[in-house]
Amino acid sequence: MVNTLSHLGVGLLIALALGFKGKKRNVVAFLSILPDLDFIPYTLFFLLSSSVSHETRTHLFYFLGHREFMHSILFIFLVTLFIWLRTKDRLFTAAGFAAILSHSYLDYATSWKMRPLFPFSTESSIMGAVYFFDPIANLLPLLPIFIVLVGYQKNRGRWNGKFNRFCTFVTNNRRSLYRTLAVVLLVWITVLPVAKFFLVNQISEAEGTRISYQGTYPVSPGKFLAAYEYNDTHFKIMEIGYLSGIERSDFIEKINSTGSVPDASTYAERAGKLYSTAVPQEIDYPVFSVSENGDNGTVTVLLSDARNSYVENWAYFRTVYRFVFDKESGEYEAYASEQTGRERRLERNYFG
Repeated sequence: MVNTLSHLGVGLLIALALGFKGKKRNVVAFLSILPDLDFIPYTLFFLLSSSVSHETRTHLFYFLGHREFMHSILFIFLVTLFIWLRTKDRLFTAAGFAAILSHSYLDYATSWKMRPLFPFSTESSIMGAVYFFDPIANLLPLLPIFIVLVGYQKNRGRWNGKFNRFCTFVTNNRRSLYRTLAVVLLVWITVLPVAKFFLVNQISEAEGTRISYQGTYPVSPGKFLAAYEYNDTHFKIMEIGYLSGIERSDFIEKINSTGSVPDASTYAERAGKLYSTAVPQEIDYPVFSVSENGDNGTVTVLLSDARNSYVENWAYFRTVYRFVFDKESGEYEAYASEQTGRERRLERNYFG
């Protein structure tokens, strides 16, 4: 996840490198943050989601959810087509395409599962090659914003005497500066996915198994959290790095029970099947903790990701689902919490 200001900075960088000014520059900058305006339809989704069927809720999520349709290739194409039909300006259309594509690509390359091929495919995927607080991806795009801000203040008669040398340098090297920044950023976000590919292959060979590229997430610059199914009962979790290889590893049990719970695996399987019908499918390596409450005749199943305890402040696989099954009637209630936050009860249409 690149922050919104950095997304805006990338759009400005594209516009400035192409020599755009005024309205054209502002429109290209806006297009670089357009996908994140999906918080508006996402609000509508929350208002409607509890009053529709499970199937309708799922389809609404694909269209209205955050980082869903408005981050897809189809949306990028439709916006680009609209720009072309309105302007017939090839360079401006290309700049708009690059700006909106940069947003989706950076989200896809950092830490967010998306459905880039929706509606042709509802499979979620992620590149996850760039740490979401990566200094180059987040800080370099702030420079164009600062340049525009300084220019704006100077034009309004403010900041007189401040940043004069900086302004002179920018004025004398305008085109080369912007193009250099654009090339540095482009090379950086292109090289890192390739570097991750070689790292994952290296670890796969060392472990003698196939490590998932998508399931390997950046946890800091140059370091990743990888996992795979070690056997029928455990996942293996590893912290890996470009320079150090496997730094540490651990085994996480897939199903554990508190006390003696008859049919613990059956309840875990039921919870897993319910979860598989829901969106957004943020858990990649599901683990189940099963416990029984003899006082009220219920069995509780906690469903989480095997990597939960290894990463703090992570948008995905920090969600915990809690299913409470009534042993006699078979009915259930479901709850979810994110980032160890407040637990919320889920509507029955959440699951199929």
